Amino acid sequence: MGDAEIIPIGTRGRPGRGSGSSRPSSAARSLAGKASAKAGPNRPDELREDAAAGVDQVIEQPPRPDAPPTTAAAREGIPVGDWLAALNQAAREVFGTDWEPKLAGFLAFLRRRVTGDYSVDEYGFDAEVSERFFMAVLRPIAEKWFRIEVRGLENIPADGGALIVSNHSGTIPVDGLMTMFSIHKHAKRDLRPLGADLVFQLPIVGGLARKGGATLACNADAERMLRQGELVGVWPEGFKGIGKPYSERYKLQRFGRGGFVSAAIRTGVPIIPLSVVGAEEIYPLVGNVPSLARLLGIPYIPITPFFPLLGPLGLVPLPSKWILEFGEPIRTDDYDANAADDPMLVFNVTDQVRETIQQALYRLLMNRTSVFH
Repeated sequence: MGDAEIIPIGTRGRPGRGSGSSRPSSAARSLAGKASAKAGPNRPDELREDAAAGVDQVIEQPPRPDAPPTTAAAREGIPVGDWLAALNQAAREVFGTDWEPKLAGFLAFLRRRVTGDYSVDEYGFDAEVSERFFMAVLRPIAEKWFRIEVRGLENIPADGGALIVSNHSGTIPVDGLMTMFSIHKHAKRDLRPLGADLVFQLPIVGGLARKGGATLACNADAERMLRQGELVGVWPEGFKGIGKPYSERYKLQRFGRGGFVSAAIRTGVPIIPLSVVGAEEIYPLVGNVPSLARLLGIPYIPITPFFPLLGPLGLVPLPSKWILEFGEPIRTDDYDANAADDPMLVFNVTDQVRETIQQALYRLLMNRTSVFH
């Protein structure tokens, strides 16, 4: 190639940084002056060479007189011991002075879960998961939100089989969970609920219910648990109780055919009536969509003053004040085992249990001053 004329881009082929003048612009002269001043009077050629190469001049600033001296420890950072002491103090302030054994227990729990070194009973009940997970989740709801007051704890036997029979309400069966927590906290026993078929047909809920101690509401499982000395819970109203309208609150529905009484008579365990006040107000049921409920295969689709109007926010229960009162046990060990096959006897005992709970509800409601206090 022959000699070619190099034309700077953006200057229209003229020197002077695109100004049209053969002379450098004032901005360029000022920059050159500052650079020359920094470089010193004896190095103009070196500065021009560096500027042409695009190299920035790095000028070392002397240390400020007020700056702290740089030591080897400062260059290395905070010692590990200081970090550990700070973390220890923070853990004590957040989790309390006994945070170390709690952490050790949690790590041991995780190790058992990973290695499979834990046991469940024949119904799927996992006592460790129930203690560490379910009860921990229910504790703030029971103590802070519903502020549950428990009465008649002396009527719950310290050991041996017994059948807890309770009224059912609340649109969503939260009362069963609160009963489980209250018995676990105050009586130091695990309540084994008898659940409806629908509970165990749900993909996730069914497995959690099994791990929490629930089993299918059938006489065979109930009798086997009672003979093994378990504390069994039953809600004979079923979906009729939790799905009744708010206008019929605290009016007990029919108690089925009395299968729970037959199980108690055959095993000779006491029946303990439980009256729950406060659960009717958490989701006031004002309507239902029966056609859609039948299409989905569920007992009812509730309509409350806040759901579905407020969407997911409407699922937050109202903070009503709860009272759980355990009544005096109704003994069944005086009956012969064959008496469980007598329909009239079973009906009479069932009616006695139902009437005991209903009268206790009326009494508690009369003495209640406010729904939320």
